[in-house]
Amino acid sequence: MKRKFGVDISYSVAWRGREYAYENLRLGTPEQSYSLLPGYLHMLRETNPGTVVNLEVGEQDRFKYLFIAFDASIKGFQYCKPVVSINATHMKGKYRGVLFMAVCHDANQQIFPLAFGIGDSENDAAWTWFLRRIKDVFGERPGHVIVSDRHRSINNAVKEVFPNAFHGICMYHLLNNLKNKFKTKTKELEQHYIQTAKAYNLQEFHVLFYTLCCAVPGAKEYLERVGLDRWTRSHSPSRRYNIMTTNISESMNAALVKVRELPITTFVNEIRLLCQRWFFERRNKAKDFTSKMSKDVEKKLEKRRDRAQIMDIRYADEYNFDVIDGDQNFCVDMALWTCTCGKFQLDQLPCEHVLVVVRKSAYEAYDLCSPVYSREYWYESYSGVINPLPHITSWCIPEDVSSFKIMPPDVRTSAGRRRKRRIPSVGEEQSQPKCSRYRESGHNRATCQNPIALHPSGQTFTACSTNPSFQGASSSYHPPSSIDDTNS
Repeated sequence: MKRKFGVDISYSVAWRGREYAYENLRLGTPEQSYSLLPGYLHMLRETNPGTVVNLEVGEQDRFKYLFIAFDASIKGFQYCKPVVSINATHMKGKYRGVLFMAVCHDANQQIFPLAFGIGDSENDAAWTWFLRRIKDVFGERPGHVIVSDRHRSINNAVKEVFPNAFHGICMYHLLNNLKNKFKTKTKELEQHYIQTAKAYNLQEFHVLFYTLCCAVPGAKEYLERVGLDRWTRSHSPSRRYNIMTTNISESMNAALVKVRELPITTFVNEIRLLCQRWFFERRNKAKDFTSKMSKDVEKKLEKRRDRAQIMDIRYADEYNFDVIDGDQNFCVDMALWTCTCGKFQLDQLPCEHVLVVVRKSAYEAYDLCSPVYSREYWYESYSGVINPLPHITSWCIPEDVSSFKIMPPDVRTSAGRRRKRRIPSVGEEQSQPKCSRYRESGHNRATCQNPIALHPSGQTFTACSTNPSFQGASSSYHPPSSIDDTNS
């Protein structure tokens, strides 16, 4: 403040001024935001009929749980893949809490938001409550798959609420656990593991798994104890398509990272604004696209067609074909829609070997694609509209709702500045700071110990030393008294 505006104030005064400005921008204080929540949720249901909102309070009307699923998401889920990624992330506001979310993939392989929840922490009770709301709203589809990390509370909740759904785990979270357990972070381990997890057929899996176990002694027993079906594509009893990680829910976390410190009502409104924008933009893109398949799938099919150009084919009968791919051959059965590479039946999308058959026969490639990749499903998933809310001064709230005042959760708020950076997971590699002056890792510009060049002739001084030593400078040279002198 003093450098920019010439105002000399203490840190505490500057902080109170910042908080006062935030109160005016964020619909009041965090405490006032909780009291506004019932009215906001009422208006959300009024402007978006069909939207499901569950608000639960504890003793003394203190906030406990919140669940929101927009009507547009509920109607659009039937046009998405039945593979749901669930995750939770910590909120950064005064009363903290945890944001729960469930997302899936649309026909264009983009994030499709299903539901959001807010609770006290990642525990059995909170996860069970959130998943029960999801099951009540979205039901359980054939081939239903839930993908998450290995959090114990998620595992317990899924077993209780979705006993018939397959619960797969994120292969990258398991990779981090593997690195941490065996104290190894080699690129060789990571490469072998990812190839093993993504293998489409059992023959390819066994070869890669043997290589992985040879590279890391003890990994075989550990990974088999976790369950091969939970982290590999080839052993999965249900179709996971290409969702082998929780990247889509992690990406949803990243999209909301800047608003997680907002008061609860303002934060919920930011979620609505984000979903409203996504549905509008993607609905228009799907409407203007003219192909039978979605944009991402068209690109993928084009790449596979190019690779299929160099392959040859041998006929067995009208349904069975032998495709020659370099020094390998793959058997394609068009009656059962299978290929020995595994991609055709697991992804429900023609692999390059099937596209060779399509090129040499009367089959149509689009007829062999699952409808979950079609442009029609892409558009229908976003056909619902998330409507905006009027300004708070225009809200029409019933008396029973406006008189219901929710108290913030009873949590102990620690003194000092609240933490904003996330705590890395077990085995996760943390990003190193990088010096903007010399492009070296391990430190930043402020803590750089390298000599700073003052003149093209080579005069330098050490940045972080109380008695800087000058190299190439004359004995009469004195260091600048301030940064402004240096810049001049």
